[in-house]
Amino acid sequence: MSRLPSPAGAGYFARHTVTGLTGELRAGRVSPEDLVEQALAAAARLEPELNAFVTLDETGARVAARRATEELAAGVDRGPLHGIPVAVKDVVDTAGLRTTMGSRHFADRVPDRDATCVRRLRAAGAVIIGKTATHEFAYGPTGDRAAGGATRNPYRPERMAGGSSSGSAAAVAAGVVPVSVGTDTGGSVRIPAALCGVVGLKPSHGAVPVDGVYPVAPSLDTVGPLARTAADCRLLWNVLAGRTAAERDDAPPMVRRVGWIPPDTIHPTSPRVAEAARACLAGGGIAVEEVAVPEAAALARAYHTIQGSEVYAVHADRMATAADLYDEEVAERLRGAARVRGWEYVRACDLRDRAREAVAALLRVHDLLALPTVPIPAPPLDARARAGDAGADVRTALLALTSPWSVLGLPAVTLPAGLVDGLPAGLQLMAPVGGEELLLAVAQELHDATTETESPVPARH
Repeated sequence: MSRLPSPAGAGYFARHTVTGLTGELRAGRVSPEDLVEQALAAAARLEPELNAFVTLDETGARVAARRATEELAAGVDRGPLHGIPVAVKDVVDTAGLRTTMGSRHFADRVPDRDATCVRRLRAAGAVIIGKTATHEFAYGPTGDRAAGGATRNPYRPERMAGGSSSGSAAAVAAGVVPVSVGTDTGGSVRIPAALCGVVGLKPSHGAVPVDGVYPVAPSLDTVGPLARTAADCRLLWNVLAGRTAAERDDAPPMVRRVGWIPPDTIHPTSPRVAEAARACLAGGGIAVEEVAVPEAAALARAYHTIQGSEVYAVHADRMATAADLYDEEVAERLRGAARVRGWEYVRACDLRDRAREAVAALLRVHDLLALPTVPIPAPPLDARARAGDAGADVRTALLALTSPWSVLGLPAVTLPAGLVDGLPAGLQLMAPVGGEELLLAVAQELHDATTETESPVPARH
């Protein structure tokens, strides 16, 4: 399964993958209803501590599971996600199911339409069991500021799950669901995936429609999958991207050269985190050579300028009329975003254009670029001033190694690289625009190099 041991007390889906369950479902040895009951039972048992969900849709999930069972019995097969429980981040609209953005502003909001990515999930036969917690308005990398409280790390509940897709990562890591949907603006899929020890993909900007998804910064926002394995992440990615079987590339990846970006050239990084990420590459037998991205640190700073200007445009009216409903830390960050000046935004965009060509040139020589996903293991909940042995501001540290590639619109995947002091560390891979299939195929090869055998435990509940 994962190259990491599962967290203590993890649920059924810590031992079973979508790829492993496909044959079981079609042979009738397990049913979608069995799987939904496993997911709901694990959520009920773990939620008091984990706080990964804002809303559980027990009734809707059971109805959808029964429909999926009837369809399979009638010979209707919607693909590998048919009958599989999925969780969706609480900034993504789900018709008839509360979508709150983790805020008091929208505490009782029930959309009447699905986001496009949710429509694709339903068309693929997936069963949505609920909405996962998010940092308020998806505006934060820590995952511990929301109307419903902090999401906790499944490996150590006194630690952050990361943000902003905190609940999506924690629910997968804890084995409540095998796959989940998150969003990523500057690292909001990759950061919690890395801190919780799962696989997470930020696709190329524009690869998945974002209609029905509450915006953070429109020029950066993406929708991405999280899963325990790269193979399952790939299945969900194909559905979210609307890719048909004919469009999928199942050929083995041809990766000859990977460029390793020394993470300290961007932000001070725990040596043990860097060593774990580098060892993960070595374990897959991939040749690596060090490369320089001279403007990477500047891109990380430009991210805060671009995101700040765009996020305040989204929230300006609400800040003027109902600032008291925001979490105070989120409100203070928005006040800081309001101070971004027009010329600063223009210069940040100019830097993006210059750096895009420089990184594209690197990716013409190297198939992929690599570095750790996050420079530190998961910090304690509410920590802000220091971040472990990297000794930096926590929010800056969490975003430092993911945000440059968001600014450039590149796809990036994080996969578990090992444990540092009992907490997960992640390896991040980046590819040219449109390179999601290559990223996930390489991530799967690295995973397969250290895989376990899938448990035969039945799902009858």
